[in-house]
Amino acid sequence: MKIKSLLISLLAILTFSSCGAKQSENNNDNDMNKNNNNSKTIVVFFSHAGDNYGVGNIKEGNTKIVAEIISKKLDADLLEIVCVKDYDMSYDALCNLAKKEQQAGELPGFTLLLNNSKVEGKINLNAYNNIYIGGPVWWGTYPQVMFSFFKEYDLNVKTLHPFTTHEGSGLGNCVKDLEKTYPKATFSKAFSIYGHEVRTEEGKIKIEDWIR
Repeated sequence: MKIKSLLISLLAILTFSSCGAKQSENNNDNDMNKNNNNSKTIVVFFSHAGDNYGVGNIKEGNTKIVAEIISKKLDADLLEIVCVKDYDMSYDALCNLAKKEQQAGELPGFTLLLNNSKVEGKINLNAYNNIYIGGPVWWGTYPQVMFSFFKEYDLNVKTLHPFTTHEGSGLGNCVKDLEKTYPKATFSKAFSIYGHEVRTEEGKIKIEDWIR
């Protein structure tokens, strides 16, 4: 009888342990699912088509090409900032206008295109944890219309991945200005690329290397 009771007790302990392990396994799965849900990615960018230094008059802006490569590689959403002002002018005229905007602290109005469809009202970015932020470098930093976006959207709890296109400015002060705007955000290593490189195979490799 004692042996029989002992075997029953051992069986009960093994059964309980097995159930505990199964529950722990399920909890781990739930945690992974939560992490995956919190890791949704979006690429936010402003890009200028038309007359650009080094590449001439282009139909698709340099930054947009980079943003599309990132979006495709990561299966991420694409959010384009479109300025309501008309920037269809010569490169020199645009440089002068951009300088005046910056000196005046102007914040031009904008609309948003999410995956090429116009956003009505304010977009909800709560679902996105990783945000790639890109634009050309105008007078040492992002164009003023991007600061209009930054003022309206709080990205302090996000992980930000800054990138720029340029013809000699590199990152400029873009990262520093983002850090001032979002002091509580987490920043990854930023990336810059020459505008005339983005249409080349070498440029594409550089972009993909940064993403990895």
